Amino acid sequence: MISSELTQSFLGRDIVSIHDFSKKEIEFILARAKDMVPVARGEKHATPLNGKILASLFFEPSTRTRLSFESAMNRLGGQVIGITEREGSSLVKGETLADTIRMAESYSDVIVLRHPQEGAARMAAEFSEIPVINGGDGAGQHPTQTLLDLFTIHTEAGEIKGKNIVFVGDLKYGRTVHSLAYAIALFGGKLFFVAPDLLQMPNEVITRVSEFGSTPISTDSLSEIIQEADVLYVTRIQKERIPDESEYKKVAGSFVVDNRLLENAREKLIVMHPLPRVTEISPEVDQTGHAMYFRQAFNGVPVRMALLSLLLGGGQ
Repeated sequence: MISSELTQSFLGRDIVSIHDFSKKEIEFILARAKDMVPVARGEKHATPLNGKILASLFFEPSTRTRLSFESAMNRLGGQVIGITEREGSSLVKGETLADTIRMAESYSDVIVLRHPQEGAARMAAEFSEIPVINGGDGAGQHPTQTLLDLFTIHTEAGEIKGKNIVFVGDLKYGRTVHSLAYAIALFGGKLFFVAPDLLQMPNEVITRVSEFGSTPISTDSLSEIIQEADVLYVTRIQKERIPDESEYKKVAGSFVVDNRLLENAREKLIVMHPLPRVTEISPEVDQTGHAMYFRQAFNGVPVRMALLSLLLGGGQ
């Protein structure tokens, strides 16, 4: 597809799952995001979405995703309306999510939805006549997080093909790693899954990445594999998604990334984290050249700017 055809293919499109994109489409988004960086930093001024409104519907706690979408829309000249919790909406009165989506589309041009129920974004897209962007649905998908993670790896570590990408922490309930593992396999990266048995990567994810010729290595020992890593992607234990408190206590604090661990790492290793972190990355790592998680969080702005401009015709 040439650039103009790709641009047209995004108009009015829903962003529900990373599986909905081809490799070429992902590369196109990342290239557009690179162009957006100066605007995201406030170094350039652009208002292609002047007069457009984003409805931000967040029925689950969020800091980075919600604020970066709002920043992205504002940087592009648009405006934001929204709900930041279920208790502030008519859902507490018994209104269905479908009706909430229908109401939101009456007031806006694009909807960003975060919801605790897996599959909520797909359902919302079926009821909405305007684009729906999945801002995270339960333990399912978080496609824009995947895109900003890919953008960070491309920017900081270079081409993904052949690189060793190590995922560590809660790989069972951490929705970010499910989507990203697929994308890494799509781009030819080598996958390593480090987690206790209780939190290892789900079999369906392993099956999916194997379709791209990837044969992940699974282990519960980070110290044995750290020296092989080009990218260390750390996740917190998703306490809110583990149904049994006793099971959570068994795995809490399983892995801690600190300077002692990183003594055995490659010089150019980058450490990523979707945030928020709890105890899994020591603050001392922040001062090292390995730490990339705060820059990663910023990258959500140009990536989401790129998507919003494409969906709403701001790149025409």
